[in-house]
Amino acid sequence: MLKVLDSAVPVACWSCSVAHNESTLFCPHCSKIQPPPGGDYFSVFGLQPRLNLDLAALEHEFHRLSRKLHPDRYARAGENEKQWSLADSALLNDAYRTLKDPLRRTEYLLKLQGAAMDVSAPARTASEFSQGREQNSRAPADLLEEVFDLNMQVEEMRRSKKMGQDDRDLKESLVASSQKFASLVDAVDRDLRAQWAVWDAGGVGTRQPAERAMLALLDRRRYLSNLVRSVTEILGE
Repeated sequence: MLKVLDSAVPVACWSCSVAHNESTLFCPHCSKIQPPPGGDYFSVFGLQPRLNLDLAALEHEFHRLSRKLHPDRYARAGENEKQWSLADSALLNDAYRTLKDPLRRTEYLLKLQGAAMDVSAPARTASEFSQGREQNSRAPADLLEEVFDLNMQVEEMRRSKKMGQDDRDLKESLVASSQKFASLVDAVDRDLRAQWAVWDAGGVGTRQPAERAMLALLDRRRYLSNLVRSVTEILGE
């Protein structure tokens, strides 16, 4: 079951003037559609900010609200209500896309908490990856040697392809490396979920360390995912 958000800032409904939670899409008194609410994506679904969510309940609520917001329901309504149905639907879709995805949900909640996140680092192409210097400089300390070896393998594969050679041993080695780094991504995901539980259950004393741990894990995951993507690219050329 979805946990309903208890905290609310009262605002007056434009139709019946009864005060209600400003984060709601519909007035609980007269059921009239409301202007796009303030607050965050969690509050759109009446949720407290959490990382472990009941995704089946979230999907059910998304479809229920989507039906209520469908523009066809407002074909004969006033112009304001027509515009609100479109704006509220767009907000609902954005909120659902973010909250249903584990990584996007984690990044979003951390941003809500004021965490500074570097999500701008682009994925490396195989050509850029083979140069190695940036990858090595950004590599986690425990992976420096393995990333250096992988850089060398990628460069060797590029030379082999330019010469029209098919080095099966090298290809198998790259596939094995890609699988290993993919398994490290899975390990990061498990560690993230462990930190979710700490954050959801904790107060300030435990949540701040969990936030720092999640930021580090997200950085590590982005780096590892770029490695896997780069190797997949060079193997597919």
